[in-house]
Amino acid sequence: MESYKIPASDATAEFTEKKSRFIGNIFCVSSAQQAADIIKSMQKQFWDATHNVYAYILKDGTMRFSDDGEPQGTAGMPTLEVLKKEQVFDVLCVTTRYFGGILLGAGGLVRAYAHSAKIALDAAGVAVMQPYAVLTLDCHYSFLESVRKCCGHFGAMEESADFGAEVRLTVCLPASAAAEFAAKITDITNGRVIPRSAGEKMMAVPLQK
Repeated sequence: MESYKIPASDATAEFTEKKSRFIGNIFCVSSAQQAADIIKSMQKQFWDATHNVYAYILKDGTMRFSDDGEPQGTAGMPTLEVLKKEQVFDVLCVTTRYFGGILLGAGGLVRAYAHSAKIALDAAGVAVMQPYAVLTLDCHYSFLESVRKCCGHFGAMEESADFGAEVRLTVCLPASAAAEFAAKITDITNGRVIPRSAGEKMMAVPLQK
């Protein structure tokens, strides 16, 4: 599993250029169908807008865009280029335009739609999808406090704790730290607790600016 960037949240940002109002919306999406449903919803919500331009990129490589009536190459493609430049995936940008009566020209439209995508993405923020290791630890009660303290030191998140004759903890932490964590747990418990792999999963971690 490889790390990749996604929007940290859905977000909206808007600005006015020569009396035209541009409303940029960023969404985190996981499929073309989800993107299509959101686009349809935005078109319904902003039914009175002059244009509802969109572009999206999925982690599987799928890319789509639409100028929605703007001159070819002046709206959807500039939006897509911003998303590509920022190297963000599973992202949809929909920019709604209310025409203000003053023509912007091809260059002005390209700049306006690119700016709309950029400020909306800035408002959303970026998170990194990272591989996390899931581990199970069968732990005698006498070791529970020290094991949990070690989990905290490594930033391992406790997902569940099943209490029986022993405690079975299920934790997850960045895959890159899993081997060191397992070695430390084994060491501090004198080999009485040996973390076992329960697979991996991708988790979003906000990217600090």
